[in-house]
Amino acid sequence: MEITKVLPDDCISLIISLTSPRDACRMALLSHAFNSIADSNAVWQMFLPLDYIHIISNSSSPPSLLSLPKKDLYFTLCYHPILTHNGDMKFQLEKESGKKWYMVGARALSIQWVDTPRHWTWISLPDSRFCRVAKLKNVGRLEIKGKVKLNTLSSNTNYEAYFVFKLVRDRYGFRHTPVELDVSIEGTAAGEVRSVILDPPRNMPQQAKERADGWLEIEMGEFFNGFENDRTVEFSLREDHDDQPKRGLIVQGIELRPKHKHNR
Repeated sequence: MEITKVLPDDCISLIISLTSPRDACRMALLSHAFNSIADSNAVWQMFLPLDYIHIISNSSSPPSLLSLPKKDLYFTLCYHPILTHNGDMKFQLEKESGKKWYMVGARALSIQWVDTPRHWTWISLPDSRFCRVAKLKNVGRLEIKGKVKLNTLSSNTNYEAYFVFKLVRDRYGFRHTPVELDVSIEGTAAGEVRSVILDPPRNMPQQAKERADGWLEIEMGEFFNGFENDRTVEFSLREDHDDQPKRGLIVQGIELRPKHKHNR
């Protein structure tokens, strides 16, 4: 006997909502009766973050986004990131789990000497999600820092932090001098400090990887967000061991995304 003839729709809806977005899509293929329940707003609202209305209402997206069926809204947020925090952060959902995924744009980072024109300049690039990215003109010592409230992210989730950047053709100062990357949660022991070369010679292992959007990314570290609280996760990139001139680095931001096996 088909389960839809035994259990009420509300009960089936609750059962499906306790699975995953992938499972809900599979169940929608089982039968016409299952399709209407598995695709319902009641199911897909459970896969959206609890604060999705607040996130969208405070974004640059049109209010009409909230009028979409919940399944359409879910996949819109997976495939079409929105800008939040006055356009300085990018938000999307991780498709498999519905976990929150943020990029902290360069304007929301603390970049040493970024407001000094002889050291940094703000430029626009068509392949960036943000209206402005930071381009390094010339510094001796480099420091980029940022932080995000843990209650902004999904709880009970492992996250990875990635530095997202480009190097222009006439870059200088990143081929042999390592930078230090650090990710830690406020009030806890310092995390592992990673030492990486952003622009190694071609005959050396390439630590940065090219993304689908054409930018480069390099892993800074990872952290576990147990339960939402008012502490922050802090991340930094620095090179302050020498005063060798550096130029040609373009900073889009630092991305915090849920860790799963496909990220490897």
